[in-house]
Amino acid sequence: MSATPHSLILPAPAKLNRMLHIVGRRPDGYHELQTLFQLIDLCDTLTLTQRQDSRIELTTPLAGVADDDNLIVRAARLLQQESGHHNGVSISIDKRLPMGGGLGGGSSNAATVLVGLNQLWQLGLDRQTLATLGLSLGADVPVFVHGHSAWAEGVGERLTPVTLDTPWFVVIHPGVSVSTPAIFQDAELTRDSLPITMARALQGGAAEWRNDCEATVRKGYPLIADALDWLAQYAPCRLTGTGACLFAAFDTQEAAQAVAKQANQRWKAWVAKGLNTSPLQDALGC
Repeated sequence: MSATPHSLILPAPAKLNRMLHIVGRRPDGYHELQTLFQLIDLCDTLTLTQRQDSRIELTTPLAGVADDDNLIVRAARLLQQESGHHNGVSISIDKRLPMGGGLGGGSSNAATVLVGLNQLWQLGLDRQTLATLGLSLGADVPVFVHGHSAWAEGVGERLTPVTLDTPWFVVIHPGVSVSTPAIFQDAELTRDSLPITMARALQGGAAEWRNDCEATVRKGYPLIADALDWLAQYAPCRLTGTGACLFAAFDTQEAAQAVAKQANQRWKAWVAKGLNTSPLQDALGC
């Protein structure tokens, strides 16, 4: 963290869904999930600078995203409103995580804003309060607020911290955008996986993990199916969230880099280290 009394520079890490089961559909249309969130060291970087007026300003707008729809701005406005704080903030972002890639970038950005402004504005709110606020912005925000890899149920908001293995991952974005609502509305989506316990999920390990969205995404997005088939030559791989990103785990950084180098000839690929604790926690010393 680089900091002055009026500014913070903070990471917003990505996540992978190491597994994702859909175990039911609620009356409100949302789906009941069981998933393992793992944080990785692929991050956006946000700079928060306190203002003397009450304005919330995003100094680096994202193409195609209105400020009023941007989770960064919405998170800052929500915290300002709920806390009664009168000063504003100028926020800039160095965007590295692809939008709509299943890596949780928007949710992580929102969580970093909530956690960072809580410190910058000296609000003294606890993590659970911030996570509850974050849930109103998106189901994935709480895991980033709490900042630990987790077993999640419900719509992804009921979290139990877990310690997962921390391999090196190759993460590939095939260059297409996936409509999450369209995937969850697809009539052929698996919605009746049998619920399992967290202990069983962890004992089964990566060899038994799957993503229930993958078959539907494969059917609708042949470029993603192609990338999954290609990566499977090197290691077991799966989709994260509803995609478009996919990933595989490797024992060494060198092995992951070798595969990523080949992947980059066709797609955008990264090498990322699995984490159990968020670099945001480390940056803020909490």
